[in-house]
Amino acid sequence: MTDVLSDVLDTVALKGAIYFRTDFHPEFGIAVPAYGRAARFHLVVQGSCFVTLESGHQVRLQAGDLALVPNGAAHLLSSSDTAPASPLADVMSQAGFTGSGPFVVGAGPDGASCQMVCGHFTFADGADHPLLRSIPDILHITAADRASRPMFDDVLRLLVRRMFDGEPGAAATVGRLSEVLFIEAMRAGIAQAPDIGRLMSAVSDPQIGKALTLIHADVAAPWTVERLAAAVGMSRSRFAERFSHLVACGPMAYIAEWRLQRALNALAGASSPIKTVAHNVGYKSAAAFTRAFTERFGRSPKESRRPA
Repeated sequence: MTDVLSDVLDTVALKGAIYFRTDFHPEFGIAVPAYGRAARFHLVVQGSCFVTLESGHQVRLQAGDLALVPNGAAHLLSSSDTAPASPLADVMSQAGFTGSGPFVVGAGPDGASCQMVCGHFTFADGADHPLLRSIPDILHITAADRASRPMFDDVLRLLVRRMFDGEPGAAATVGRLSEVLFIEAMRAGIAQAPDIGRLMSAVSDPQIGKALTLIHADVAAPWTVERLAAAVGMSRSRFAERFSHLVACGPMAYIAEWRLQRALNALAGASSPIKTVAHNVGYKSAAAFTRAFTERFGRSPKESRRPA
C-alpha cells in the first residue's frame, strides 16, 4: 500500500542537512538571510535565544525547544530584543567559521552560551503540496511538546548526540533521519497549526485517507469525483465536501497538481521522453502536458529536465 506522506516527501525531493552547531555568547544578533525552497530549523541545546521574523513575530527558544521557519524566510537570531544585528555571512567571516566544528561567537563562561543545532530541509524548485503550505510562519515546538511525542524526542536526541560527539557521518545520519524528523515536527505542531492538523486527519481518515492512497498509488488513472467517492463508499457531494475541508482543495484540483508534481520529479531524475512522462502522469498527449506544465511552473518540461 502506498504511504501518502512518504510519497509526498519523495516527490517534493525533501532533503535534510545540518549547516552548523553554535556556541553563541551574549550579546549576539545574527540576521539569517532568505533562502528559497527551504525550511530552516534551530534546536536549542543549552541557553536561550530569540527568533524574530521580518513581520515582527517573535518567539523565545529555551533549552529543548525547536523552531521551524518555512519558505526560506529571513529571520533574526538574537540574545535579546536590543542586541545589534549583523548579517550571517559577516558574522561567520569574523568568527573564522569554515563549516566544521562549532560556530563560536563571542566568549564567556561555558554554561552561559547559547548552543544550538541549526539545519534545514530543502525541496525541489517548484515543489508544492498542501502539507508544505500548512506550515505557519514559524512553528515553535517546546521541550514539553517533545516530551509528549517520544519518537520525535528520540530523533532530536540522536541528532544532538551525533553533532556534539563529533563523530564522522553526522551529516549522513541527519539526511537519513530527515523524513521522520520533518513528519514528526509536523505532528508535534498540530496543536498550534490547525491546517497541519487537518492534513494529518485527511491522511488517517478512513475514507479521505483511502482516496488519497488511491490517487498516490496510481495518479495516471482516469479519476473522477464520482469514481473516488464510490471507491470509498461516500456520496459524491459528501466526499467532495469532506475532501476539500481536510485537504484545503478539491479532489480534481489535487489530482491535477499532483500529476504535475510527479512530472516535475520525473523530469529531474530520468531521461524518459517527455511523451512518456506525460503518459505516466495521466496526460493523453505531450502537447496538453507541455501546456499545463509550462503554465504551472513558468518553464517547459524540456527546460526542467536535469542535465545529464
